[in-house]
Amino acid sequence: MSRVGFHERRKAERMRDPEFRSEYERARGEVALIDSVVRSLDELREHKGTSKTDLARRIGRNPSSIRRLFTAQSNPELRLVVQIANDLDADIVVVPRKKAPTGLRDAGRAA
Repeated sequence: MSRVGFHERRKAERMRDPEFRSEYERARGEVALIDSVVRSLDELREHKGTSKTDLARRIGRNPSSIRRLFTAQSNPELRLVVQIANDLDADIVVVPRKKAPTGLRDAGRAA
């Protein structure tokens, strides 16, 4: 008997569709980028010895919303990310990606 559940089988089936696969990979990349920014802010907060409650108080937010931001998958508003970065004396910087040769870039998306 297979241990692969319904959802895993359904995903594998849908991933055969190039349009679905492309959208799935795009969304997965967005989530990973958001998670990376939130993790970086949380690490900086911890490094500075700031509690989530103190951070929330200083930026005028409800402490429970800041706890959720750092403990659950979320899609924070850019304004909130900027407020947190400002309070922690940090910058949010967008850096262009280095262009990989076409074959390498496409291979990375399939992984």
